Amino acid sequence: MPHAPAIFTTCVQAIRDGELIEREDKADKEFHFQNWFKKRLESLALHFDSPGRNSYPDFSLVKYAEGYELKGLGYPGREANYDCNSQVPLGEHNGRKIYYVFGRYPAKPDGNRYPVLDLVLCDGAFLNANSEYVHKNKSFRGFGSYGDILVRDRKMYVAPTPFALADGTAHRRTLILQEDEEAGADLVEVGTLTRREVDQIVVAYSFDLTTNELQTTLVPNPNAGKERTFKAYRLKGDPMEPVTLQWPRGAGGTVVR
Repeated sequence: MPHAPAIFTTCVQAIRDGELIEREDKADKEFHFQNWFKKRLESLALHFDSPGRNSYPDFSLVKYAEGYELKGLGYPGREANYDCNSQVPLGEHNGRKIYYVFGRYPAKPDGNRYPVLDLVLCDGAFLNANSEYVHKNKSFRGFGSYGDILVRDRKMYVAPTPFALADGTAHRRTLILQEDEEAGADLVEVGTLTRREVDQIVVAYSFDLTTNELQTTLVPNPNAGKERTFKAYRLKGDPMEPVTLQWPRGAGGTVVR
């Protein structure tokens, strides 16, 4: 049984108990939610590697092959998608099972202490089932009139959040696991979410420096049509309204600008 259900339960109980996020100052735009989550791991006596600014995932359990990537989002604000800084969402990474923790908090708090408004802890495969892709930044030199300018290909990914993918997650606390994972007696199933893989996948892209046109190369997806099913859960005592898939199709053809 993964530790995700116990970690989720501890997070929900902390929210119920009024455990607030605490930021050191207004310049702290990254680690305040991570610090709140870190205290939840410590309360479970789980050993983990501390997060670094460029580490992935943010928290890796020491004795168990699990990792947790944190995404804090201000509310109201951007909630349909988020920037993945140089790392596409994954269900597995370096032999570890990856879970994502999305927490929303007031976008403009009146101080440095404020609540977690809602929370989703989900299997990384719910966001992207492909764990074989390895991100690398590349560069070449030779651009410009004198051929001495370096061009860096530094990829940025934009992925949908669970708040956009699953209706019923906003203003609630929800755990999303693969259907064959055990959740535990204190968690109640509130939805079945089935995502279907697209017919074609992008395997390459090119950029024309004279026209500023971006072109992608598509190939048939070997898993085309494969359905991946996940279960949504709530902790007993929380509202049990159903969670349904809001965006069942793949993102093929969608352009994010």
